Amino acid sequence: MWAYCDSSALVKRYVRESGRLTLMRLLEEHDCVSSAVLPVELRGAFRRRISDGTLDATDLPTLLERVASDRMYWTLVEVTADVLAAAEALIAAHPLRTLDAIHVASAQVFGARALRSLVFVSADKHQVDVAAAIGLSTKRIA
Repeated sequence: MWAYCDSSALVKRYVRESGRLTLMRLLEEHDCVSSAVLPVELRGAFRRRISDGTLDATDLPTLLERVASDRMYWTLVEVTADVLAAAEALIAAHPLRTLDAIHVASAQVFGARALRSLVFVSADKHQVDVAAAIGLSTKRIA
């Protein structure tokens, strides 16, 4: 089985916060797939946590090494014309932010081509609701 993880879910692999244990269990049973924008978003999430004081800046090099090591196990969906067209259609029908639409569209496009089932995983309730509305199996990790 595939677990499509957006950044709000996968950041929990690296930062101790609510939902971390649930995500870790999910990743033991599923292969991770996400958008090619994920590494950039993870770096941004780490920087925001440093800025708000919930992450120590001295931890950043170790976190980035872990991300680099984990990347070889991820399947990253390129942001192709198909993904962008699907994201545009999602935004036309739902009040999604741009990167949220790219994540849902990436899962939709990947899921249509996958030979195994896919679950869309996010901490963002609105994003999970939209993914469910278009027929994706979903799991919200809060």
